[in-house]
Amino acid sequence: MFHNSIKKFTNCYILRDNEIIKEDLWARGGKIINPEPLFFEEKIGPSEVIDCNGSLIAPGLIDLQINGGFGVDFSKDMKDEKSVRDSIRTVARKLLAHGVTSFCPTLVTSPPEVYHTVLKYFKRQPGSKENGANVLGLHLEGPFISKEKKGAHPEQYLQDLKGGFKDVEDTYGKDLSNVDIITMAPELDKECHVVKTIRDKGVLISLGHSMANLKDGEEAVKHGASLITHLFNAMSAFHHRDPGLIGLLTTNNLDHRKVHYGIIADGVHCEQASLKLAYNTNYEGMCLITDGIVALGLEDGVYTLGEQCVEVKGLRAVVVGTNTLCGAIGNLFDAVKNLHDWAECSWVDAINAATLHPAIALKLKESKGTLKFDGDADFILLNLEEFKLKSTWISGNCVYQV
Repeated sequence: MFHNSIKKFTNCYILRDNEIIKEDLWARGGKIINPEPLFFEEKIGPSEVIDCNGSLIAPGLIDLQINGGFGVDFSKDMKDEKSVRDSIRTVARKLLAHGVTSFCPTLVTSPPEVYHTVLKYFKRQPGSKENGANVLGLHLEGPFISKEKKGAHPEQYLQDLKGGFKDVEDTYGKDLSNVDIITMAPELDKECHVVKTIRDKGVLISLGHSMANLKDGEEAVKHGASLITHLFNAMSAFHHRDPGLIGLLTTNNLDHRKVHYGIIADGVHCEQASLKLAYNTNYEGMCLITDGIVALGLEDGVYTLGEQCVEVKGLRAVVVGTNTLCGAIGNLFDAVKNLHDWAECSWVDAINAATLHPAIALKLKESKGTLKFDGDADFILLNLEEFKLKSTWISGNCVYQV
């Protein structure tokens, strides 16, 4: 039967355990398998042999923060059950052409009714050729963020958490089971009661859009925060006497807790030297993200981001009539190449920053982000010499081919 079919990918290199090695890859039932038991215990061979023509097989890319793309604005277009389903599927299918096999749909600051509608109808979705990339949990970016660092978030919907966790429930609803990440400014929750309560419910806290000093950030991490939202953007600039949230990359005052950070490697949100600085300072925490908006994959023009109108020229998107950046246009596959080129790092490090690290941050490393045995068979085939995508695979099935 289909679920028992065994695929052998041969004439390939694979990225496994931080090395690129010449080795076949085997998949069955949507998982990567160890072929030895097939020979010695089951005494069977492959159902299908796939010649990879010297390609590199790498884990599928994982995007922790994407607001939409390809004409879809998650914060504006998801108004009922059908539009939630259709919006997610449109983006999920288009992302396959960029090597993305999993993503967290992201909502920017919106009125409570938007959250209530989306959270009511949103569902995590396993990937396939028909459905596109795996749909992970939502990333709710706001509205509990700083007015001073709101970026493109509409100020009229920002909230200050004076009501504590009740404000969270009133805004999002009580069921957060389909939420993976909430971005908030830690200075709004000095005692960290909200941070701890949200984390206890299994949702990750990302610190961002914030005027927080280093101590605020450290306290939030000690109480459960584990991510930083788009490093360098929408936060206090680094200062040698108070480095703010950026200081979380190097501080020793986190009770041995690890912090991951999203970073937009498009040359617009993060200059090349800044990307290299982050890489050299704390590579282990680096997670490449797109922060993609409705215009990702489209031409220059005027589009929406939630309640805002944005103008797109090249890789730069700003709120109409201002110089305020509001999301990005670059794709995640290009971000991997940019990290490799600008930080002068290995391909292994560049790919891990969009695969292994996001999987660790989401606590999914047993199933995604690697090519380990028993992990999900979500991967890409690429020509490493030219760094060009050849095909995208989910559960061991080809879902996109150039």
